[in-house]
Amino acid sequence: MSAIKEFTIKGEYITLSQFLKEESIISSGGEAKWYLRENPVILNGESENRRGKKLHPGDTVQVGDAEYQFRQA
Repeated sequence: MSAIKEFTIKGEYITLSQFLKEESIISSGGEAKWYLRENPVILNGESENRRGKKLHPGDTVQVGDAEYQFRQA
């Protein structure tokens, strides 16, 4: 596994689909539902497949072999 990447949240939270789009994991919000059905995403150690799930500062997300730590702007 590679080093943990920091992701800065510019508001109170970001949704899982917005995060996937900003990180160029998907190219549009519409792809989130398909992507989450086909690819495991781990939020704070638990499997997560809800594209509208709110991610907050302090959360960690694992997508593939990349891990992200969320922090406030």
